[in-house]
Amino acid sequence: MNLSNNKILITGGGSGIGLGLAERFVQEGNTVIICGRRQDVLENVAQNIPGIIIYTCDLSVEQQRVDLFEWIKAEHSDLNMLINNAGIQQWTNIDDEDFYSRIKQEIMINVETPVHLTSLFIKLNNLKTIMNVTSGLSFCPLTKVAVYSATKAFFHSFTLSMQHELLKKNIEVIELIPPALNTDLGGKGLHDYAPPVHEFIESIFNQLKAGNTTLTFGMSEGLSKAGPEQLKMIFERMNTA
Repeated sequence: MNLSNNKILITGGGSGIGLGLAERFVQEGNTVIICGRRQDVLENVAQNIPGIIIYTCDLSVEQQRVDLFEWIKAEHSDLNMLINNAGIQQWTNIDDEDFYSRIKQEIMINVETPVHLTSLFIKLNNLKTIMNVTSGLSFCPLTKVAVYSATKAFFHSFTLSMQHELLKKNIEVIELIPPALNTDLGGKGLHDYAPPVHEFIESIFNQLKAGNTTLTFGMSEGLSKAGPEQLKMIFERMNTA
């Protein structure tokens, strides 16, 4: 993909990885649209990143996903890149009283939303690139976030299929596979130990410049290349720590 002169939509672009990508793509000379649920967060981003475009919506609601697409089609039909970044992480156990009610939203945001958006946005004549943000936990689950890990394994599999399926439409599909990073994913303070987002973004853009379509960093690189025996050992180490 070209790293400049694009018009890009980033879901969940108000914080974390989405915000890091938005900042860097603007620096590279792109027009960036971000969407999310919290109007105040999006407005704060717009104040700090001149030229960024914001759109408030709740992607867990099917009609609002359709409304987002229709708005893009009417107002930004030259959009040529979709970044499916929005995701939530629930730290919960299967015997918790509220387990099912909490993970329903997790499945909706992490699975149904990007699949639905992909099916909508490939209808845009100018779309050339889709970037899907999966996770190192796609390859080896963390049992404290069992459903999150499973949703990302689904999304990894879906992305591989789309890399093949969308060749016929000349749409490049890129998989971005982050490890744990110092964000508020799952709750404040849970990932304070992890590498900062800016280091991750710098590495990712170096890989994009090299033409890579599978982007990894730190632990996610090892997980994505590990064999069954290695993954078994990593699983035991991660989940007994």
